[in-house]
Amino acid sequence: MKQIEKIATAKNFSAINLGSLNELSLYLLKLNPEVKIPGKVFGGTSLQTTGCEFSFQLFQPGTETGFLHTHKNHEELYFFLGGEGNFQVDGQVFPVTEGSVVKVNPAGERSVQNNGDKPLIMLCIQYKENTFTAEDATDGIILNKPVQW
Repeated sequence: MKQIEKIATAKNFSAINLGSLNELSLYLLKLNPEVKIPGKVFGGTSLQTTGCEFSFQLFQPGTETGFLHTHKNHEELYFFLGGEGNFQVDGQVFPVTEGSVVKVNPAGERSVQNNGDKPLIMLCIQYKENTFTAEDATDGIILNKPVQW
């Protein structure tokens, strides 16, 4: 089983490496003794994130999530980075391919399926619903100092 590599950490940052996206199949997420999800890895704990969680997942051809799920508080963004498949929310099924992005509200009953002939690679970011404000959109500060490499 593959492990997350810690690259660097300091007061204001942390960095990890999950490996090549094609190596995601080497990860195994164990939710409990009965539920084991191949090709999925969460990264928030390793990075010590405080405002969101994220996971990468690789679905081999002909595989699927295998269950529907919802959340109590978390909205999710699904970014499809390679392959093709189907996404289902509340019984509505639609195609997803590289470049597709899907937002699902907490109550949405969701699942993913790879119906293609290549791995379907997905990044999912979950965060608490209704927390981003118009003020947050202007939170960035451009510093008046040179970048030095």
